[in-house]
Amino acid sequence: MSTNNRLESLGFKPTVVASTSVSNLEQSIKWYSEKLGLELIYKVDEIAWCEMTTPVPGVTIGLSQVENPQVHGTVMTWEVNDVAHTRAILEQAGVQFAGETSTIPNLVTLASFYDPDGNTYMLAQNLMQPS
Repeated sequence: MSTNNRLESLGFKPTVVASTSVSNLEQSIKWYSEKLGLELIYKVDEIAWCEMTTPVPGVTIGLSQVENPQVHGTVMTWEVNDVAHTRAILEQAGVQFAGETSTIPNLVTLASFYDPDGNTYMLAQNLMQPS
C-alpha cells in the first residue's frame, strides 16, 4: 500500500494543530499576535484553549493554558526568506533568541527563539541549490 493510500485509509485530513502549553492564555494570545503576527481563530474559555493562524495552510498553533507548562518535545520550524532579517525584526520586538544564528553551509541557516513560557521555535533559511 502506498503512503498516500495509507494516509487516506487512516482518514488523515490536511490539517495539523501544534498544541503548545502556556501559563497564561490571554498573555500568550497577545504575544503570538503582536510578536509573530498570528491571528486568533477561536477561543474556548471553559477549557482555556485557543487556536491561532500560521502562514502555512492547514497548520495552526493551539494554545492550552495549564498550571505548570512543560517545555519539551517537537520544535516547530518556520522557513523564512532571510533568517538575519526576520531575527532582527523579532529581536526588535523583544523576542528572546537562544544564542547565535548557526549556518550549515549549502544546507540551512537556523535561529531558535522562545515564547514567554520557554517553548522553543526555530527560523530556517534553506541554502540548498535546486538540482
